[in-house]
Amino acid sequence: MKNILKVKSKYMMVGATVALTLLGSCSKDYLEEVTFGEVSPSEMTKAENVEKAIISAYSVLNGQIDGASNAYNSPASNWSFGDVVSDDCYKGGGGTGDQNQIHQMELFNTSPTTYDVQRKWMALYEGVKRTNEAMKLLNASEDFDASLKTQRTAELRFLRGHYYFELKKIYNQIPYIDETAETVSDYARSNTEFTSEQLWGKIEDDFQAAYDVLPDTQEEVGRPTKLAAMAYLAKTYLFQDKWQQAYDATTLVMGGSYGLMDDFQSVFLPENDNGQEVIFAVQYSVNDGQSSNYNGSIGDRLTAPGGPYYSQYGFHRPSQNLVNAFKTDAGGLPVEDNVDVTDTDFVDPRLDITVGRPGIPYKDLDVLYEDTWARDLATYGPFGPKKRILSANSPYHVMVWPYVDALNYYIIRYAEVLLWRAEAAVELGNLEGARGLVNQIRERAANSQYVQTLDGATDAANYNIATYDTTWTDPADARNKVRMETRLELAMEGHRFFNLVRWGIAKDVIDDYLSVEKTRRSHLTNAAFTAGKNEYWPIPQEYIDSVDDGLVTQNNGY
Repeated sequence: MKNILKVKSKYMMVGATVALTLLGSCSKDYLEEVTFGEVSPSEMTKAENVEKAIISAYSVLNGQIDGASNAYNSPASNWSFGDVVSDDCYKGGGGTGDQNQIHQMELFNTSPTTYDVQRKWMALYEGVKRTNEAMKLLNASEDFDASLKTQRTAELRFLRGHYYFELKKIYNQIPYIDETAETVSDYARSNTEFTSEQLWGKIEDDFQAAYDVLPDTQEEVGRPTKLAAMAYLAKTYLFQDKWQQAYDATTLVMGGSYGLMDDFQSVFLPENDNGQEVIFAVQYSVNDGQSSNYNGSIGDRLTAPGGPYYSQYGFHRPSQNLVNAFKTDAGGLPVEDNVDVTDTDFVDPRLDITVGRPGIPYKDLDVLYEDTWARDLATYGPFGPKKRILSANSPYHVMVWPYVDALNYYIIRYAEVLLWRAEAAVELGNLEGARGLVNQIRERAANSQYVQTLDGATDAANYNIATYDTTWTDPADARNKVRMETRLELAMEGHRFFNLVRWGIAKDVIDDYLSVEKTRRSHLTNAAFTAGKNEYWPIPQEYIDSVDDGLVTQNNGY
């Protein structure tokens, strides 16, 4: 039984008793006061109710914010915002008309009225709102244990830092509202009130404040630890190219109890998803009494691969380009030629842990993955997601609607910290340090359990991976190797597009990708990435319409 922070339905909305919404169903309704739950305001500062308000701030980490089952339009995993719009994935599903708004995102034809753009904004600001309201209730409570109050405040600052980090990396110029907001007008804020640097500074402040107070360990593993706050601070530095600060922050994280698990595939099992490699995660659970299993991976419920064991939604399909990226040479190093992998090619063993490929066993189901599992093979090709899909045999997988499971979504895992440190090392001129860090990742992959044939007699493909044994002397080449390793290690985890943007190479990479991929997948014919626009999503039109004219500035190009 996973020991997680519970978010039962009775706790989900209590913390918003006096809260204000930033985004609603229409126009000015965004700024209307909405009352939830059945606890009166006079009762809200009692310790037990303050705790419920804090739980409500955690509960929207999974992107589920109401009674609908459409958290797939605001997924915590960012499979649509971070993978589908990158060179790693296609939308998938039943053709371009199925969730057409995500198809438009894939073509870089997003608009301020795109449903997912609005829904993601809504979910993240709901998280901001709940953390702010919980902070106010906590501060006002007279019977809350004083020492625990300090810790809970730090947890809330961590959560607020997370929600704002997500908003910043997706929308860039955003309104910033803290716990001092009291009235409707306090929530009608300009998105240019603070500069980009100032917004990052506020996010840094939340994570630093959390680090200063949080304990080294938590009894309930869903709550952040001291080093989780430092890891997130390192990520915040990384997105600003603050290389020395990022490097120093990772030093602290690496000095703690986190580390790589021995086996790559085992990282993505519910039995291990609060293990030594997972620094902070969205906690999922199933069969826990929550209606419709909304505490499960509700945002990812469309990503099931189809076939005889799974639902036929069929979204989040790996691209041919991603599959080709796992090709290796005779020495076990990446090839990077984007020539389609054949049965005789050497491949990185992480390929068949990450991607469902025809003729390769799928999980422990004693069956080969087939291209016919794909819901729309003609449009989206033969490959399916695999890394974050649970075996249908797992007790943590629900075989009935809404087809969710209890595999946590890892917001930060230790392998990322090593790769961040490697990035910073390259930029600081420590190329050999970067090589050693990348080699830790590759050595773990090399020593992991490889996918076997159905009879268990041999490897299912020509797996071949090795460490970099030659000294790194060229910064540009070292930088490329770190970025390549980041792609391979984190594929299908929702990070790729955001990495391309922060590296400043999104336009070049996506143009190269589309130039070839359009010859493979006709649904991409009209796709075109516009530099200076498509790095970020538009500010939702409904938010603009809900505040005073001229208060909000739309992102460039929309």
